[in-house]
Amino acid sequence: MNRQEPTKQPAPENLPVSEILVRFVEKLGVQCIFGIPGSHILPVYDALYDSPVRSVLVKHEQAAAFMAGGYARVSGGVGACITTAGPGATNLVTAIASAYADHLPVLAITGEAPTYIFGKGGLQESSGEGGSIDQVALFAGITRYHKLIERTDYLATVLNQAAKHLLSKTPGPVVLSIPYNIQKELVDASILDGIAFGRANGECGMAPNAIEQSVALIRAARRPLIVAGYGCIRAGAQAALSRISERLNIPVTSSLKAKGAIDERSALALGSLGVTSGGHAMRYLEQEADLVLVLGASFNERTSYVWDKHLLAGKKIIQVDNSAQQLEKVFRADLTVHTDLGTYLKTLDAALQAQAVPAKSPVDIAAFIKQAQAEFDAAGETIFDKKFDQVRALYGWLERKFPDGLVMFDDNIVFAQNFYRVSAKDRFYPNTGISALGHAVPAAIGAGCAVRQPLFAMIGDGGFHMCAMEIMTAVNYQVPLNIVLFNNNTMGLIRKNQHHLYQDRFIDCDFVNPDYALLARSFGINHVRVESEADLARLEAVNFRQGINLIEVMIERDAYPNYSSRR
Repeated sequence: MNRQEPTKQPAPENLPVSEILVRFVEKLGVQCIFGIPGSHILPVYDALYDSPVRSVLVKHEQAAAFMAGGYARVSGGVGACITTAGPGATNLVTAIASAYADHLPVLAITGEAPTYIFGKGGLQESSGEGGSIDQVALFAGITRYHKLIERTDYLATVLNQAAKHLLSKTPGPVVLSIPYNIQKELVDASILDGIAFGRANGECGMAPNAIEQSVALIRAARRPLIVAGYGCIRAGAQAALSRISERLNIPVTSSLKAKGAIDERSALALGSLGVTSGGHAMRYLEQEADLVLVLGASFNERTSYVWDKHLLAGKKIIQVDNSAQQLEKVFRADLTVHTDLGTYLKTLDAALQAQAVPAKSPVDIAAFIKQAQAEFDAAGETIFDKKFDQVRALYGWLERKFPDGLVMFDDNIVFAQNFYRVSAKDRFYPNTGISALGHAVPAAIGAGCAVRQPLFAMIGDGGFHMCAMEIMTAVNYQVPLNIVLFNNNTMGLIRKNQHHLYQDRFIDCDFVNPDYALLARSFGINHVRVESEADLARLEAVNFRQGINLIEVMIERDAYPNYSSRR
């Protein structure tokens, strides 16, 4: 009898760690990675040469992480950046901290000196040995996960943890630091087979009676009000939120970050709530609302008017959030619901229909806003006077010019908060998080590598100076971009505070700007200067969908918004 030959197992495919890392990035769905090469990360760059992942050379590593964040925001996926050791990694810190504050899935891959010289004073070493920079400690407080990979035997575990944090319901940045010699070591390529690259499906369970209690509170309320937070947008719950609002005649106001949770041009939109807003939503909240549904809003310093205890006094409150840490963090609620906003709103919508909860008395929000504004004007409490008319007109022009929507990254948030009504087709990304200046331009460039809608970066001249050279990144990679530069020759917020709180003792806020027309010419991009409403006619000839445009909007140095940040 012939004996059957044993089946031969295929020989394992051994690949260098550098190639494994690139394949890991590919499996995360990343299409662009932003960074600057250096000697300690060149093996990974060499592996990128044959990868479908497009590498984008930036001018500063901070911008690379901002670009990765912008890419993550618009794509809904993971953003990625790559740097060398030492200063390459340390230059990431501010942008990684921003991603951490905004819960953005940003993967940063950094090089490191070879392990065999750890502690010996190697060039750009940041192992923490021998008095060198301790990179693990540096990123510990601003990442969901950070690992210095000194051996390959636990590489699969590290990559699995990285994917878990990047793809979770509440993601955040991950930093992986790989010594030069480890990048060259061979490992079995099958380690990638054991990594879960799918999105996390787990949802925090909702209490069985949460919907019934919510329905009862809404039914009993005379004038409920919805305060929509970014959690509504993150959960993709805008449609359900709009249905509930429209069916029951419930007005909606939003946090700054949640502008667009409902179409702000709808009849029930009260605009943004917060210190730097016009005050219409605050007045409605104080004078009309008896039930407040706080949906995915953290009620931070800006939204809560610096935690004003009177804002919610005497009102019933429902608070819903997917983070238990946010529930009753700054106020007591009559009902708290720890669950996904999308699940909650869809279930609530169905229950309100099934139980035939009647609509509330019609509220003429337009009339309410008009009356409130007239009273603000009479009392001298208008946030912007006529010195800002050209800015107000610009945002109105953008609304009319782009009915099909645009993508806006906004560093100068106080203008858009008051002047721009975010539609259901717009995508609005204010610079919240740690509010780092110089964010909008690189973030928009990152977004431009993922979308093809008209793309705008709104920024003041102070912040522009921190990121201006990244325009050449857009030029180099032909990323269409429109930069709206507000030029008042000063750090506007600082000068405003020194005017209001420090008796005009101006220090280190004013500066001299370059000639931006010449600067634009040197970059090879278009330039338009707007000094008045009449100058907006010049924008009609601008191609906002192709090319790169610098739109300089002039503002008087001593024009101040009329609000107090109490700082």
